[in-house]
Amino acid sequence: MAFLALGINHKTASVDVRERVAFTPEQLVDALQQLCRHTHSREAAILSTCNRSELYLEQGDLAAETVLRWLADYHRLSLDELRASAYVFEGDAAVRHMMRVASGLDSLVLGEPQILGQMKSAYAVAREAGTVGPLLGRLFQATFNAAKQVRTDTAIGENPVSVAFAAVSLARQIFSDLQRSQALLIGAGETITLVARHLHEQGVQRIVVANRTLERASLLAEEFGARAVLLADIPQELATSDIVISSTASQLPILGKGAVESALKLRKHKPIFMVDIAVPRDIEPEVGELDDIYLYSVDDLHEVVAENLKSRQGAAQAAEDMVAAGVGEFMARLRELAAVDVLRAYRQQGERLRDDELQKAQRALANGASAEEALAQLARGLTNKLLHAPSVQLKKFSAEGRLDALATAQELFALDEGPTDKPPQ
Repeated sequence: MAFLALGINHKTASVDVRERVAFTPEQLVDALQQLCRHTHSREAAILSTCNRSELYLEQGDLAAETVLRWLADYHRLSLDELRASAYVFEGDAAVRHMMRVASGLDSLVLGEPQILGQMKSAYAVAREAGTVGPLLGRLFQATFNAAKQVRTDTAIGENPVSVAFAAVSLARQIFSDLQRSQALLIGAGETITLVARHLHEQGVQRIVVANRTLERASLLAEEFGARAVLLADIPQELATSDIVISSTASQLPILGKGAVESALKLRKHKPIFMVDIAVPRDIEPEVGELDDIYLYSVDDLHEVVAENLKSRQGAAQAAEDMVAAGVGEFMARLRELAAVDVLRAYRQQGERLRDDELQKAQRALANGASAEEALAQLARGLTNKLLHAPSVQLKKFSAEGRLDALATAQELFALDEGPTDKPPQ
């Protein structure tokens, strides 16, 4: 009943590598089914965010190298390049890793809340793909419970800190008065929603939301008194935008160097602050080479994030202790479940032996035996049959010198208590 977790994240891989290992929402169901077929794993789930791509599997006899090769082949990457950035956790360590990820303890921003929702989404997609069974299902539920306890019982989620918050904090350092700035937000997902909320709280009045579908952009824009446009309208909006923050699921860059150069001419080279939170990137890296453009990727936010994390560090150890307790409790329950099938088979065997001996006793009664004789026969026969298989195995263990098995049997049958003078109850 072992588990395996394999992946890369912001600590082990650059944004260039992470964007090549990322899975789009449209790829996930097919990728999960391929993963199970190629690795012969019965259960699997994939978590793919801007900061990490991770595979969770019910391990069995599965080797991590097999999973790594599948991941490299799927994304057409060099196996050596991927191996240099990948990490692997097995057994208890895999359980602990999943719980730490869901609790925000392994995030770029310590304690950030979005990862739990992303983990729940990964579970939902795996269920849709039919690749989650009872084992991974139990692990995900235990993971969600551990993360919920961390959020509820520690201060790790206090003082809003996220990549979105870090982006707005950096903008506040560059612009002395955010209220006089116009912000162009590209995308309409959860991260951009957080960006819009933080900008709104900082008093930014002019916010434009650009998205592939106008309906989605309008829903977000309405919440913050912003204006909604399509992605095709971005070149015109750039000329009046001081802040550009982008986070979409696009596989290709949305904003290129040419469009930004044209906007700078119209702005008479008034600077633009840009943050590309997306993986793969939404803004071509060459845009950062332009004068008057301050372009930051998600990896550039580390320093800003570090300053905003000090208030959460004290809660981290308490959260780690809760995760450790959650791992211990889950693994103990899992070990108990492992005994269920054995206990069921043992009980069924005992009931068959009982029924056989009961029928013999009933036949003896029908043939004129006394009740005392029938009961004595029942007791002898049942005792002999119940003890036969264990006796044979114990003699075999002794002959083979398997003293550990003999000690286990003594403990199993509670034989170390010695004789008792207490009357039977």
